[in-house]
Amino acid sequence: QVQLVESGGGVVQPGGSLRLSCSGLGDIFSSYDMGWYRQAPGQEREFVARHTRNGDRISYGDSVKGRFIISRDNAKNTVCLQMNSHRPVGAAKYYCSAVEGPHDCRPDYWGKGTQVTVSS
Repeated sequence: QVQLVESGGGVVQPGGSLRLSCSGLGDIFSSYDMGWYRQAPGQEREFVARHTRNGDRISYGDSVKGRFIISRDNAKNTVCLQMNSHRPVGAAKYYCSAVEGPHDCRPDYWGKGTQVTVSS
């Protein structure tokens, strides 16, 4: 089992950048595919990015492609999300996730989330 703790949320202006981090505690971090999701008030949780455990595949949601970058450091048990060119979409909570099975889609573990607000 792995515990996930996000950090780095805050207020960012449209077009601005923000970097989120997620620390993994407990089980072997490198045994999981790691990812990020976000959820705006009243909306479903949306896939943002996923980084496989060995780095052979990185995928992004259509709404963030070309603007967000996911990276991980297995030695430090961290996964980061560099968010650039934020669109004025208001507030959303960003969640770190971990997937046990390499072919599974649904995360097995979630962090509690970190709030990001895009506002001028």
